Amino acid sequence: MTTVLIGYMASGKSSIGKKLAKKLNLPFIDLDDYISEREALSIPAIFKTKGEIYFRKIEAAILIELLQVKDDFILAVGGGTPCYGNNMEVITKNTTSFYLRASIQTIYNKLIKPKNRYKRPLISTIATGDLKEFIAKHLFERAQYYEQATITIIIDNKTKKEIVEEISSNMQ
Repeated sequence: MTTVLIGYMASGKSSIGKKLAKKLNLPFIDLDDYISEREALSIPAIFKTKGEIYFRKIEAAILIELLQVKDDFILAVGGGTPCYGNNMEVITKNTTSFYLRASIQTIYNKLIKPKNRYKRPLISTIATGDLKEFIAKHLFERAQYYEQATITIIIDNKTKKEIVEEISSNMQ
């Protein structure tokens, strides 16, 4: 069965997904990277030139397309993917999903770094002083979707290796 990693931005979905796929000898797909390749544009460029609504439509279509593949693989989706359309329903119906749950402080500590900040369209223009409040409000809005995942993994104060071990021991 396909395994999907969901969670807020900077929760480690892509880096954990790569390590998990390697451990399990499965293919890894990052949904945002896949969309970027298909569109021949970066995610920030898609948001800027075509808008978020366009992005969310193609994101949903590509998610469905990928989940129709019968082979097992590890899929990391964008932080917003579960929150739009019926994406979370599609994910829970067709996969085992893991919510990589991080505290506001853990997320803030990662996103405050400039290299993590400016490649993310939703936070690239938010003032540093407003970032923690933005994360808290955004996470509150999205939690109802994330919490529909098959299994929740708390990632605070854990190494990537520990998280990968926890996920693999909980796979169905």
